[in-house]
Amino acid sequence: MKQHSGNKNFYPVIGMMSGTSLDGLDIAACLFQESFSGWKYEIIVAETIDYSPEWDKKLRQSHTLSGEELTMLDRQYGVYLGQQVRRFLSKHGIIGGLVASHGHTVFHLPGKGCTLQIGHGAYIAAETGLPAVTDFRSTDIALSGQGAPLVPIGDKLLFGEYSFCLNLGGFANLSFDQNGERKAGDICPANIVLNYLASKHGHNFDKNGDHGRNGIINHELLNALNNLDFYNTPLPRSLGREWVDEYIFPLFRTFPDSTNNHLRTFYEHIALQISRYIVPNSIVLITGGGAFNVFILERLSFFTGAELYKPSDQLIKFKEALIFAFIGHLRFTNKTNCLKSVTGASRDSCCGALYLP
Repeated sequence: MKQHSGNKNFYPVIGMMSGTSLDGLDIAACLFQESFSGWKYEIIVAETIDYSPEWDKKLRQSHTLSGEELTMLDRQYGVYLGQQVRRFLSKHGIIGGLVASHGHTVFHLPGKGCTLQIGHGAYIAAETGLPAVTDFRSTDIALSGQGAPLVPIGDKLLFGEYSFCLNLGGFANLSFDQNGERKAGDICPANIVLNYLASKHGHNFDKNGDHGRNGIINHELLNALNNLDFYNTPLPRSLGREWVDEYIFPLFRTFPDSTNNHLRTFYEHIALQISRYIVPNSIVLITGGGAFNVFILERLSFFTGAELYKPSDQLIKFKEALIFAFIGHLRFTNKTNCLKSVTGASRDSCCGALYLP
């Protein structure tokens, strides 16, 4: 959509994404156009804003707060997000048309019919003076869906030329077409566990997978991981931090070993679980922070026999922000943006709460 840059008839949608690994707030200014040949997109500019130690602590501990404290944090974080959008627009000389924010997930419990992503849209709209779309998951859960994954609508309409779209973020999630219908789901935890283990070495992440590469597989731990009941659950399915706390971290205590060996084992676990779904010789679009992890890509290539396609660094880093901008655009224009085939809901829907300034 390069031809539309600067066209006053097209105003960017500002997409925002904050993942479970809390490695920063991704903001992307994006343009979209629908034509007879399908959707086109452009990322005008994007950046990641690191959280201050204070915000990192607030968000990391948000699930421990009382109802009143959590409600206050929801509003405070909305103000913060709005301020970041204003700074971003001013810095890059952009006039925005819409803000679409995923928010920070405090808990995601679709089995209990509830989910919460904080960063209240009313406060984003008030701070920016722009319409804001937030709370993308609640409608789908109300329709008996998982409220996740949401990205597959963007995978289908923006990246349909790839056999599989694999995101290696806090969780590894996959989407693909099967018999003309989009299928998707969370496959297994990824960076949420790898980063936790890397922190034991004093690092935020395991750069290039070097620590894991130097470890040895603990086969008892690997078998225990692969035999968790969740992996027998068919798609669609979703994971949250709560599941990792309950089922993954205790296994590291049950099978004590060096941090490198735990990392090596979990890399193998990730690659094995993903390879159950990917067809050999297919083309896989890989994005998310894990796309920069050389070792995990080596193990995926070994087990899948697929062509792993790494796009530009910008798309690797900001694909989710781009797609939430797209989902927000679909919501603002009253188009379907959530697919029952990937969430298990009773019907497709147009999800998201719209707040006007």
